[in-house]
Amino acid sequence: MDRLTRQVRDIASIYGTDTIFILGKGPSVDRIDPAVMANALVIGVNDAERIAPCDITLFHDEWVHDALSASGWRSRLYITSTDLRPKRGSLAGARYVPGSQEGTDVMMSRLVSEQPEADFVLEDILFLSALRLARIIAAARGRPQTVYMLGFDFSPEHGYAKAIGHDYAPPSRGEREARIVPQEFYFLNTLYMLRDSELSVQHVGDRVFSAISPEDLTAQFLPSAARGAPVSSSQVLITAELTTNHFGDRHRLERMVRSAKAAGADFVKVQKRDVETFYTHEQLDKKYVSPFGTTFRDYRHALELDRDDFDWLDQLCKNVGIRWFASVLDETSFRFMQQFDPELVKLPSTISEHKDYLQLVAREYRGGVALSTGMTDGDYEKWVVETFTQCDRLYLMQCNSAYPTPLHDCDVGVIRHYRDLAREHGHIIPAYSSHDFGWVASALAVAAGARMVEKHVKLGNTEWAHFDAVAMDLTTSEFSDFVTKIREAEMIIGSEEKKVNDSEHHKYFKAAG
Repeated sequence: MDRLTRQVRDIASIYGTDTIFILGKGPSVDRIDPAVMANALVIGVNDAERIAPCDITLFHDEWVHDALSASGWRSRLYITSTDLRPKRGSLAGARYVPGSQEGTDVMMSRLVSEQPEADFVLEDILFLSALRLARIIAAARGRPQTVYMLGFDFSPEHGYAKAIGHDYAPPSRGEREARIVPQEFYFLNTLYMLRDSELSVQHVGDRVFSAISPEDLTAQFLPSAARGAPVSSSQVLITAELTTNHFGDRHRLERMVRSAKAAGADFVKVQKRDVETFYTHEQLDKKYVSPFGTTFRDYRHALELDRDDFDWLDQLCKNVGIRWFASVLDETSFRFMQQFDPELVKLPSTISEHKDYLQLVAREYRGGVALSTGMTDGDYEKWVVETFTQCDRLYLMQCNSAYPTPLHDCDVGVIRHYRDLAREHGHIIPAYSSHDFGWVASALAVAAGARMVEKHVKLGNTEWAHFDAVAMDLTTSEFSDFVTKIREAEMIIGSEEKKVNDSEHHKYFKAAG
């Protein structure tokens, strides 16, 4: 197996879906919620990553380098014939074969080759190379794949998607038409050539040959709650706890944020700690096997987000339309986080014995506090209620710190007690931090009165990371299903006011008079 094929297969292994998006730059993309692409592998041609983050980008023209520099290099892997090197992401070289060198028949024969991974080249018509990558992925996964072609409108007069803004391609209109218009004929030929293959190629748009419209694609992949619908202040807040499962990798973090939004979460949460003071030097010096080095120190430093990362995360969440906050595990991290004017900070169970630090937060912070109560008892609860009196909201989170929490230790009944406390202390809000499997305990917590639930999430599995067993995989429908169950629980609970509902009717009526 050559290096390029291995890199493509490694990226494909991140995702649990059998869906691939190939992203072009046509304006029909503006009618698709970008969150649609969050849970599947995305292959971009030229500078399409300016529209949405891609896993793999293909290009052979040097002008693309300037466009990608402007977008910030948002792909994991760049496959190019140029000697230009990306500032982020991996690089793989491939030979460019101009269309004038060989006939169409030769180009199409490479697409349907019985060995798609053999002698991979960049075609003049780049989506053909993207489809060949999709065939490599299908072979790696050992099953058919559905490929959605987004933004291939084949209409130069309609321009590009809004996100493209400045066009870095050569300015001649004639050249642009000559480059784009013939691609429609190649695409129709492709549909014919691949009709009995391992790929089901679906064009997204309004052409005669389109399989689905942009609007229907969004409706197919996203629940209605995730399509820009405002979140009611009365709804239970759902937090996707990312922990450090982003590994300090912005691309992975962006996928997690977009996936959480697509699933319907209200918040994403990350973590911040000062590695050198939170752990002992003895702990940090211990041997640890990871891609980041040979010690636990190497590993922990790699997972931490820095100032630029948090600025980037803040802007990303604003663009996506989801809120964020962080667990702050020590005073250094707490003071660091204040520069972002957070609406919430989380104080996890891990630091429940760090009373001096907790008192400092209670004294100095006036925003919302989410506080987990794992490994604590009634005495700690009393101390918390007496100490955290200045924050505007205290999300008091029933929590058991076992991973996973046995069902008999979830004790969601504690939340009913927190609801009683809230009647005495107006700033207390009952909440639940779930370390148990699935959704049942969280739905019962909502029934008991929780107004926020928190669930750990991850983005696929790796061979080396010690993911907790309860984290829900964002590359599947697992977390989206969790959100749906919480919303169903809210609906079923309904109102505390006893009334006659519109759905009710009497089978027997009392006779008049």
